[in-house]
Amino acid sequence: MNSQKSFLTVLWALSVFFLAWCAKIYFTGATDNPSNLYTNLYGIIPLIGGIYGLMVAKHWGGFKSKVGKAVTLLSLGLVTWGLGMVIWIYYNLILGVEIPYPSWADAAFILSWPLWGAGAAFLSIATGAKFGARQIRGRVMLFVIPIAVIAVSYYFLVTVARQGVVSAYEDGLKTFFDLAYPIGDVIILAVALLIIGLSYSYFGGIYKKAIFFILGAFVINYLADFTFSYTTSLETYYNGSLADVLFIITMTVLATGIAKLDPRYS
Repeated sequence: MNSQKSFLTVLWALSVFFLAWCAKIYFTGATDNPSNLYTNLYGIIPLIGGIYGLMVAKHWGGFKSKVGKAVTLLSLGLVTWGLGMVIWIYYNLILGVEIPYPSWADAAFILSWPLWGAGAAFLSIATGAKFGARQIRGRVMLFVIPIAVIAVSYYFLVTVARQGVVSAYEDGLKTFFDLAYPIGDVIILAVALLIIGLSYSYFGGIYKKAIFFILGAFVINYLADFTFSYTTSLETYYNGSLADVLFIITMTVLATGIAKLDPRYS
């Protein structure tokens, strides 16, 4: 078994394990047990995914190629997100804080957004989005998709999650992250949808599935952050809930897409 298959086997085994753990928590109705906190050990998934991705990037020449840049940045985004989970677990198990939001964990999570956004941008160049943008349909999508995503995001994150009210929090840090996460999600999701729309006809060959894995992960990540925002606003979030299920899937799918870009096994 080659290193790619070995990595994917371990990755998906970990994913199934933590998803089963979350399912057990759901069916038992546990929301504040120690078992809830330990589900956050799924942070190992983005960490090993990012480390493997950095090795893949080396085989693309690192920053010497557009694909190498995309893989490097996407992988670093996984690593910083995983470090955020390490800090989150520290708050859970050492400091006794069940839901540390906002906290230093967010300082690591938020770093993933520009890294993933830049990685997606380089991926769009490598997959031909710049050619699609020259067409009239491409130009229309460049205008319509971001507006549509922002409109939908505003509806769900403000009208639904916050019942139409954007509070003036006394805690400036909380206000920052409340705004930064939705904005980051909108940008990354818009870029992902643009890549799909503008580059679809240019996708092909052995890396087509890898690209769809990566773009699909961004869509799932948007849903995960919305779920987290919605449930924390209603104070119904708990460790190991649906939001974490979606995050587990996001990190697994993104790591899979990056791994499948490994040129050694093309």
